[in-house]
Amino acid sequence: MEKKDCFYLGKIVRKYSFRGQVVIKLDTDEPELYQKTKLVFLDIKNKLIPYEIKKSLLQKGNQLRVLFEGVDTEEGAVALLKSDVYLPLSELPVLTGNNFYFHEIIGFEVIDVNYGSVGAVTGVNDSTAQALFEIKNGDRQVLIPVIDDFIKEVNREDKKIVVEAPDGLIAMYLE
Repeated sequence: MEKKDCFYLGKIVRKYSFRGQVVIKLDTDEPELYQKTKLVFLDIKNKLIPYEIKKSLLQKGNQLRVLFEGVDTEEGAVALLKSDVYLPLSELPVLTGNNFYFHEIIGFEVIDVNYGSVGAVTGVNDSTAQALFEIKNGDRQVLIPVIDDFIKEVNREDKKIVVEAPDGLIAMYLE
């Protein structure tokens, strides 16, 4: 399994007990969807290693306490601390309507209701306080905040996203 075939689920943030349990901080708005996950991949020295989950319990909102098969000591748990946790893309719940995964919209054309075609999504920058669509228009880049009120339609079939950006935002980049 390679990272390009997976999505980031979270990170092991602490050990829970001396019997090998660890706590995964899930990077999701719907942690309950992953409560019954049976197998995850841990990034250990830049290799994805499969780990079977023997037991799990959702706690404190987005934290999942797990006991991995074969990890039954405090030392074993400590060795896994700070490991990133991944699942195969096939495990992602299907989203509908205007909800989307960032990786799924790469290449989609962005059309503004007032401006027209803006360009193609090359990525989503989520390292800032507000996630931003990164859109390529010729040799220029346009950044539009990923805000529900701006997104009017996500058409997966035609690979298009219709937005209504604030007046002057797109022109600021392209004119």
